[in-house]
Amino acid sequence: MSDSAPTKSVERLFPFALKARALIVGRDTLVRSKGRLHFVLITTDVSENTRDQVLKDFAHYPVVQHYTQADIENYFGFKGTKVVGFAKSGLAQSIYAELKPHRINKPARKPTPPASTADSSPARKAN
Repeated sequence: MSDSAPTKSVERLFPFALKARALIVGRDTLVRSKGRLHFVLITTDVSENTRDQVLKDFAHYPVVQHYTQADIENYFGFKGTKVVGFAKSGLAQSIYAELKPHRINKPARKPTPPASTADSSPARKAN
């Protein structure tokens, strides 16, 4: 057996995302559809202002920056689109798993409750 198995590209999943209607196109639609959103894909040729606004608006969601506007048009057929969201689904999870190295925002961390000092030491029993 060979260790150099051919790697599969994430683009092979894009036609399935189109067919499943798992795409949410445009910033305004994304803002209204936050409940359905799994992650956001923005293009590499998006303006800095748009990039900063997307990062601010979708701070609690993974934001991935990859592909160009021409690539989005080629893969999905959306002209002039620089921001695409993927609706929650197993397919979106698979696509995100392969695009995860291109994530540009840090995962939101939930605050951890402070440890109680009274409960931190084990109780000793007296015989």
